[in-house]
Amino acid sequence: MRALNYLELEGPLQRSGWASAAAQQRKALADTDIDVITSPWRGGDLPSGARSLAAGDGVFRDFDLAHCNAPGPGSLAVARHARKEGIPLVLHAHMTAEDFGESFRFSSRVAPLLKRYLRWFYSQADLVLCPSQYTKDLLEAYPVTAPIRTITNGVDFDSLAGHESLREEYRERYDLDGMVVFALGSVFERKGLTDFCRLAETTNYDFAWFGTYDTGPHASPVVKKWTENPPANLTFTGWVEDKRGAFGAGDVFCFPTKVENQGIVVLEAMACGKAVIVRDIPVFEEFFTHGEDCLKCSSRAEFREALDRLSENPSLRERLGQGARETAAEHSLERVGEELSRVYREVTTA
Repeated sequence: MRALNYLELEGPLQRSGWASAAAQQRKALADTDIDVITSPWRGGDLPSGARSLAAGDGVFRDFDLAHCNAPGPGSLAVARHARKEGIPLVLHAHMTAEDFGESFRFSSRVAPLLKRYLRWFYSQADLVLCPSQYTKDLLEAYPVTAPIRTITNGVDFDSLAGHESLREEYRERYDLDGMVVFALGSVFERKGLTDFCRLAETTNYDFAWFGTYDTGPHASPVVKKWTENPPANLTFTGWVEDKRGAFGAGDVFCFPTKVENQGIVVLEAMACGKAVIVRDIPVFEEFFTHGEDCLKCSSRAEFREALDRLSENPSLRERLGQGARETAAEHSLERVGEELSRVYREVTTA
């Protein structure tokens, strides 16, 4: 089988969770007998496809199944081509209206309109994939009319190998000491930015947020406020070239996110054996267990208490880290490859 696994705007999205998920799908499928292509366009890109169309050869490459990881115009074109040609279509729901809010300026106002579009877009699929039962329930309530199935985004253990060796380099680079509380990923209010900053203000631990943040006109006022005037013990690093450095430097992964569809970065922290603190939100009930592989908190006071517990009790940090590794192992890329290849075959033979 020749399957298209497509993420449009892959370059601009390279720092996103969508890009991580798509890359992990492709790596997982490399160990199966599925032949994967990543561009739908003849010649490998849209301009080449347009030239091919002008020459009378068509704009699309040949594939037996289309799997799109974004809801943009390129994926819409692929979806229309698939419907016209009778090619099975899988759409991956990495985005919901709920997790789009509190990301960029005006994103919360746009979210209701986005919800209407996503309902229509996802409903075109022969099958919608999403990473959690929480997301599946949201989509069914929109309602998306296509069948929906859950599949973990997985975690790439190989991409994290050697993170320990970067500990001193990254701690020295960002002047970090003691028990370092850290986050990784794009800086959004939805990710719990204000709570993260308030926690830093009320404790003496070194805090670091490894990840990009916007400063242009589309940046949210909350992100501008905190990144321009952070607490004295909090460092916003901006983009780091090697995520392993963040996992090496940090000790406690603190993630007070408000909405997630799964949270690849949490699985990555767990794969590195870090003590993890997350907000007690529904999606995490599916995957993580309080006191075994993480600590779950519902308020800023609980987050602060959890940090103090972990600071005073290194053995608790170690025990939670071991439990976290075991949980992350349940989301291996081997499992992702097996489940994806099974889905592809079922959809193409339905």
